[in-house]
Amino acid sequence: MTARDNVPSPAATERTRLSNQLVRRKSITSMIEDTQDASTGGLRRTFGVFQLTMISVGATLGTGILVILGEAVPIAGPAVWLAFILAGITALLSAVSYAEMAGMVPVSGSSYSYSYATLGEGVAWVCGWCLVLEYAVSVAAVAVGAADYVNETLRIFGLELPASLSAGPGIAESPGGVINLSALIVVLLATVLLMRGAKESGIVNTIIVFVKLGILVFFAIVAFTAFKAGNFEPLLPMGAAGVTAAASSVFFSYIGFDAASTAGEEAKNPKRDLPRAIILSMVIVTTMYVLVAVAAIGARQWQWFETAKAPLVQIVHELTQSNLAVFIFAASAVLAILSVVITVLYGQSRILLTMSRDGMVPRVFGIVSPRTGTPLVGTLVTGVLVAITAALIPLGELANATSIGTLFAFCLVNIAVIYLRVKRPDLPRSFKVPFGPVIPILGSLACAFLMVNLGGTTWIVFGLWMVVGFVVYLTYSRRHSRVGALSDSDYRASMDA
Repeated sequence: MTARDNVPSPAATERTRLSNQLVRRKSITSMIEDTQDASTGGLRRTFGVFQLTMISVGATLGTGILVILGEAVPIAGPAVWLAFILAGITALLSAVSYAEMAGMVPVSGSSYSYSYATLGEGVAWVCGWCLVLEYAVSVAAVAVGAADYVNETLRIFGLELPASLSAGPGIAESPGGVINLSALIVVLLATVLLMRGAKESGIVNTIIVFVKLGILVFFAIVAFTAFKAGNFEPLLPMGAAGVTAAASSVFFSYIGFDAASTAGEEAKNPKRDLPRAIILSMVIVTTMYVLVAVAAIGARQWQWFETAKAPLVQIVHELTQSNLAVFIFAASAVLAILSVVITVLYGQSRILLTMSRDGMVPRVFGIVSPRTGTPLVGTLVTGVLVAITAALIPLGELANATSIGTLFAFCLVNIAVIYLRVKRPDLPRSFKVPFGPVIPILGSLACAFLMVNLGGTTWIVFGLWMVVGFVVYLTYSRRHSRVGALSDSDYRASMDA
């Protein structure tokens, strides 16, 4: 056999290079250095633990109650509050893993960055691609629900949006729909606020968070005046399967702490403040969700929710018979939805910014404006695409697609915590998940369980999204990857730094 015979075929070489690149990791040191890259500009560190908590609560509180409650009650029945608890426990198991990772990797990439630092480029790309789905679709899902509350506000003045402007095309519940104008306007308004600057949009978000805390407490007080314990019988008309199915559907309501972790580069002290904000926001949100769900079921039988639009505002109207109360509640609900859209769209733009630094997506997504301190182009492109999606696609499919992307990303973060505990026990951790690997393992299993309970159509959509992501990676991301372009010696040096 000659030396020539020992030369591997081009195909074999290509396969080896691809397999090596997929497992290449990016060091935490390199990630932090990238945040100070003068060529793209740096984000401004303006957030303390209070602002970070408000981002997390803003991205979460209101979504599951104001928008998805009417969809979840017919699935779970009176036990819908148990569905929120199940989803909340699953999210909390992952939230503590996020808190540990956020303290170690204080950058804007959230679970994408955590995966890159631990499991390699291949898994990081899959996670980042899931996050693109999670954030973009969740913004659209929340915005879609704005139409009902806008209509409830307009009805106080004897007005109403025409059917053609209340929903997208092909929606059975809203025949004659052409475009969801309310969703379109809400997303575009949030986009404009974000482009003005993170600090400015953060102030607006904080104000709105207090508004929606107030209206949800107000709703609970009103609803408990008509509370009937008999409405909770039978508790499980759809069985335990109904509760788990509803929990899978509403899980997207808990992605707020993920949005907070994308603020790692804009936090004044991310290693200390991010873990605190993540845990605190989860406690606030889960408490409010369960309180409002119990109050709503206590006020109305669960079958009533099958045909109700904007159910909370309808309950307020029926119990108070006050147009002023309805107006305040409905208008505040629209603001609450805007708050969710602002914070989740914020997270989306920061994920794309981090991926662009690594070469995974075009560099234009990572250019930060020196005037506003925000990624203007990335924010604008994301906002326009999400606005179009929200204007045309119904809520149910959007919510399910968001849930599966979120659950998959959370699974990877739990695995990353376990991996770093084994491989890098020496790394400084400002927060550690209690009980060793038990909590991350339970978190991964809980996420997998809820994923299994999602419908076949959702899995098909998710599979197609992954196929598209695989094509994008092979045709663009792999060829532009900064880590993949390093020589073996440079790569080893970066990992030893």
